[in-house]
Amino acid sequence: MNIQHQSALVTGGASGLGAATARELARRGARVAVLDRNAEGAKALAAEIGGIGVGCDITSTDSVTQALAAARAAHGPARILMNIAGIGTAKRILAKDGSPAPLEDFQRVIDVNLVGTYNVTRLAVAEMVKLDPLTDGERGVVVCTASVAAYDGQIGQEAYAASKGGLVSLTLPLARDLAQFGVRVCTIAPGLFLTPLMAELPQQVQESLAASIPFPKRLGKPEEFAQLALCIVENLSLNGEVIRLDGGLRTAPR
Repeated sequence: MNIQHQSALVTGGASGLGAATARELARRGARVAVLDRNAEGAKALAAEIGGIGVGCDITSTDSVTQALAAARAAHGPARILMNIAGIGTAKRILAKDGSPAPLEDFQRVIDVNLVGTYNVTRLAVAEMVKLDPLTDGERGVVVCTASVAAYDGQIGQEAYAASKGGLVSLTLPLARDLAQFGVRVCTIAPGLFLTPLMAELPQQVQESLAASIPFPKRLGKPEEFAQLALCIVENLSLNGEVIRLDGGLRTAPR
């Protein structure tokens, strides 16, 4: 798909990987709607790139429906959906005193990362499939964000790994389901990236994490995630695939 002049949605677009992707889409000529729970952050990023910023809770059907309506009114129906919103947590199933982890903590991560991504996707593609086909019958592209934790989650990452593993498993069935409409689905599984959350860690910890990456021996740049996301949009043959973006990293148990 030619990105220029296309309407694009970016969830989690106010910061980190989402912000980098929104910026790159705008640089390449897309009309970008930045969706984020942080409404002010979404509007600030949108003002920077000439898009529209909308507060959005991806776990709420009403919130997503309203956000899609606002984006559609500003830019027309979207052909590109970047599912980047997500949360992380680290909590062992049993505490040091032997007490079980709160079920609500596990449910919240699953609700945001897995159910939330599915929620946005189902509502966005319902509009996508009604659009006129482009070259080769294509109508749209969906990119989801998993994690290397889906494959080698560390101690305490039960909720996060399960949520991202769900997205990995969801990718191919979604691609098969939507193939009849000319909508492609791929997922990126990033490794250790220099996001705002990572930047809050002490420099020594960041350097230690970077040293575990075979090559390049540094944390990933959000711009590199954005480059791959846009490559997926442009390459018609990429469909139903999960792509690790991790410098060869295979995480240890802890």
